[in-house]
Amino acid sequence: MPDVVDVAIVGAGLAGSALAAALAGRGIEVVVLERAPAWHWRAGGVFTSPAAVAALERTGLAASTIDAVTRPIPVLRLETEGGVIVPLTYGAERGGPTAVGFDRSALDPALEALAIASGATIRRGEAVTSVELDGRPGRIRRLRLGRDELGARVVVGADGVHSIVAAAAGVARPARLSPRVGLTWHVRDTGPGGSRDGRLVVIRDGYIGLAPVPGGRRNVGIVLGPTWRDRLARDGAAATAQHVLATIRAVEDDPIRWAEAEPCERIAGASPLGGRVTRRAGPGWFLVGDAAGFLDPFTGEGLHRALVSTELAADAIAASLGFAGRAAADVAAAYDRAMRRRFASKDAVSWLVQSFLGRPRLFEYAARRLAARPGVRGTMGLVMGDLVPASRGLDPRFLAALLAP
Repeated sequence: MPDVVDVAIVGAGLAGSALAAALAGRGIEVVVLERAPAWHWRAGGVFTSPAAVAALERTGLAASTIDAVTRPIPVLRLETEGGVIVPLTYGAERGGPTAVGFDRSALDPALEALAIASGATIRRGEAVTSVELDGRPGRIRRLRLGRDELGARVVVGADGVHSIVAAAAGVARPARLSPRVGLTWHVRDTGPGGSRDGRLVVIRDGYIGLAPVPGGRRNVGIVLGPTWRDRLARDGAAATAQHVLATIRAVEDDPIRWAEAEPCERIAGASPLGGRVTRRAGPGWFLVGDAAGFLDPFTGEGLHRALVSTELAADAIAASLGFAGRAAADVAAAYDRAMRRRFASKDAVSWLVQSFLGRPRLFEYAARRLAARPGVRGTMGLVMGDLVPASRGLDPRFLAALLAP
């Protein structure tokens, strides 16, 4: 392998592989460095609106593959502590496609295979221990891999909220939300048939996401706030997760007795769940996926955001390789601005939702209004699913329709 490549991507997850496929498909020399020797389940999202499926189609992944890794979810039922149920359909009630649950054990390897087929090199079992980012345009960036070293004209961090590239660039900052822990795993559907719907169950200082995925399984994602810290430390993740599952209110079409749910793999944990960056790109470096900043999984669409970031980054990186000096730095700055423009309103909506979650009585009030007002509820689903501009969720007329008695 050459000592210097055009692009080195750190992380072979969904964002890293999608970006590698896009760049390699343009004839750009790409090497992806992934510390894990083989794919394994780790904390991550599986539920997404139709927007992410459309973005996945744009990667070039075969339609048959996308069909195989998705399971339609007609309705996501938001359930409050007070018993209010808000059905969110993400536009499916108007005849559009439904939300889906992804089988990440099939999707991620499929994107990795697409990257390889496009001409990218994937090096698994290669842990990047340090990154040297010379701030001057046109310089070679250096990645340390144990005793080895690799040079690259452009380095991309696709390595999550703990990104080593973001740290090297000096742009990583702690999440502004209080520290939270995420626990995710799959359980077997034990009942015949069962509901095809997903559930988002709000609990004290946390919430539970339950999403059907291919293979007769349900993904369980639990987010727990600071008041759960002592219990997690005392009882451990598995016992705490079992306790949380036992609190889920039984419904008629449940396919699972949640207190007795059979796990398909070990629980994967993540903390902190969110992270932020002051910039997403600079001379010779870019951030994509969760490495480019991620607020909170409650409103979903981390997967869609990751795929959109790879589309924008692919255009910017290809352009920057064709420029020298200041022009290349300007392209990186343009990518950062494009990401901010694309997601600033959605982040504002996410902060608004978090402010409601932090005030249970206000959240219950808003949930009752959403449950009783189909038009407002439909708009909220479209906003949460990135299917319409998120600014619609901040429009004073929408907020008045939501909150007016």
